[in-house]
Amino acid sequence: MQILNLKNTVAFMSIRKPMMIMSLLFIIGSIASMAVNKMNWGLDFTGGTLIEVGFSQPADLTQVRGVLEEGGYDDAVVQLFGSSEDVLIRLGQRENMKAEMLGNDILAKLEAGTGQAIDMRRIEFVGANVGDELTEQGGLAMLTALICILVYVAFRFEWRFALGSVIALAHDVFLTLGLFSILGLEFDLTVLAAILAVIGYSLNDTIVVSDRIRENFRRIRKGDSEEIINISLTQTLSRTMITSFTTFVVLLALFLKGGALIHGFATALLFGIIIGTYSSIYIASSVALALGISKEDLIPEVIEKEGADQDELRM
Repeated sequence: MQILNLKNTVAFMSIRKPMMIMSLLFIIGSIASMAVNKMNWGLDFTGGTLIEVGFSQPADLTQVRGVLEEGGYDDAVVQLFGSSEDVLIRLGQRENMKAEMLGNDILAKLEAGTGQAIDMRRIEFVGANVGDELTEQGGLAMLTALICILVYVAFRFEWRFALGSVIALAHDVFLTLGLFSILGLEFDLTVLAAILAVIGYSLNDTIVVSDRIRENFRRIRKGDSEEIINISLTQTLSRTMITSFTTFVVLLALFLKGGALIHGFATALLFGIIIGTYSSIYIASSVALALGISKEDLIPEVIEKEGADQDELRM
């Protein structure tokens, strides 16, 4: 047993209510943005054709859009891809037109309209049925992950910790989706993979915190639940900050130097690391505390051995 020591303890739970309210407002804002602005679904989910071309000189996107509109591709989405000479063109579904024919037609119209020599870098085609299937499977993957986490933490610790962990993970997912919706960033399979990685990272952080809380509930003699949770969070704070910082530095390098192909992946992970660290402290722990977690819930039951009564009588 240990005597409660509040020296150098950070009172995290003293501001848990304002933090919970702020998180709730952020979640509502994210859902509102997804309802109004929608998600900028990538080619993996919508289906269509993706064409990357390289110009010999810096490309004028306004001119490129005008050339494509005149050529009958008024639904084309044109954007720079890594440099001012590289351009990414996304087109919707085209019936009875193969991807190679479509790419050659686009290339010919751009060369004639801009007067520049243009190279075809790559062309990708995704059917509508494949896009719908990926959307469904992606949603099921996240839902399955959350359910499995709920079951695991409930058996590993206690149902209050399990519910807090799942709410924290759902909080991270909604806020990450909201960021992509508000900024209009493209959401493709790499971003979905990043969100699943964020779920795993945030869960690992939450498990570490929950394990320390359970340990302190059993070891500390005095103190209420809020004080013990504050001590546990303070004890794991240095580990959390070091892990988050080192991961953040690596992801920042990917974000700055990794190129446009993994820009969305790095963005989701960078944001997810920050949100995941925050939710482990102020969402998972706050929910468990609000549900009335106490020492009695975490102290293992003493199981008497068979025949113990007869042994006592003999003594």
